[in-house]
Amino acid sequence: MEQEYIILLQKILVVLFSVTLFWKIIKHICGLLVIEKEPVTVLVTGAAGQIGYALLPMIARGVMLGPDQPVIIHMLDIEPAAEALNGVKMELIDAAFPLLKDVVATTDVVEACQGVNIAVMVGGFPRKEGMERKDVMSKNVSIYKAQASALEQHAAPDCKVLVVANPANTNALILKEFAPSIPEKNITCLTRLDHNRALGQISEKLNVHVSDAWNVIIWGNHSSTQYPDINHATVKTTNGEKSVRDAIANDNWEHGCPWECTLMGHMEFSLALCTPSQLHVRKDNGQLLMGSR
Repeated sequence: MEQEYIILLQKILVVLFSVTLFWKIIKHICGLLVIEKEPVTVLVTGAAGQIGYALLPMIARGVMLGPDQPVIIHMLDIEPAAEALNGVKMELIDAAFPLLKDVVATTDVVEACQGVNIAVMVGGFPRKEGMERKDVMSKNVSIYKAQASALEQHAAPDCKVLVVANPANTNALILKEFAPSIPEKNITCLTRLDHNRALGQISEKLNVHVSDAWNVIIWGNHSSTQYPDINHATVKTTNGEKSVRDAIANDNWEHGCPWECTLMGHMEFSLALCTPSQLHVRKDNGQLLMGSR
């Protein structure tokens, strides 16, 4: 009886070893058959600035396009920032990101826009303390006219554009006017931070987790006239789901709420973090599709 038990145990061990070995062989063969995706070329303007500096590693790590999508990063900035731009390039190379296939650092807008699939427009005239975002509008017209013209002539036909520099809505409109071949649906501007800030204010007021509130809409340009719309917003409470407006039951709170951040120069990380969330791009049958998450 003991001898039969030993023989049975030996057979089980042989079967387990064989299955494990077979699985490893199959896994190795599948690994050899995996075809790496074609790299996606991502342009970041104003790349030597603080937002660009925080954003670029996220792109290189796959936060924006996914953990299996190789990228080529084009970085554009003005001539006085050339040395800092090359410094950022060296840091990206030193980090040895597996997905990062190449880095181009340039002050030439034509070179920067060559073959670009995704353009993240961070660069613009800086908004200084005491300035309304609309005050910098005229400064940005010439900047965005030149960059839009370069994208129009040199970017990939399915190029997706996210405008980050304020006033973002107006800059996006300028870009649309001077890059008419880029479909309107491919051009968007970063209101994700305003959206997230509104959710944060609501969740703090109602003492719920930020993920328990949704359907907030942001209307208007990035300025003091911007309007966070909570009329369609819903919140999950201990008593079930209800309208945010009904849950707060205080219109005076809405009007007095500090929707717009007043900490000038302290939003770089937040803006960088929101960018991949809004510009979540995936490939479907070879086509780049843009959405949010």
